[in-house]
Amino acid sequence: MTADARGRPPKRANGERVTEVLAVLQQAGEPLIPGEVAERLGGELTYSTVVTILTRMYAKKLLTRTSRGRAFAYAPVTDEDGFAARRMRGVLDERPDREAVLSRFIDELSSTDEELLRQLLDPNTGPGR
Repeated sequence: MTADARGRPPKRANGERVTEVLAVLQQAGEPLIPGEVAERLGGELTYSTVVTILTRMYAKKLLTRTSRGRAFAYAPVTDEDGFAARRMRGVLDERPDREAVLSRFIDELSSTDEELLRQLLDPNTGPGR
């Protein structure tokens, strides 16, 4: 990344920042307060920016928070696979014709993934059987 005329790194999209913050929280394995998140990001973001990002992520139900001293400590509500599943569910929820979306999704699966999906949906062989 090259710096701007004032020597600052170029701005990143908000989605990139959220991804970075989420990665820090997932790697931590324990809830972190904003100062700890800012520190683990290498000081790229100010404390207030980290607080804003964490607060917005909490409002979107991506994080849980608990009181720790005078701050909140934040943790992800799920792991990476869980977030991927939530995104897939969100796309499905946005479309009025769920059958068409699911049908197209299945059509695009590899034969290996299709077989895995069949196994997961089979009440005799699915998870917990």
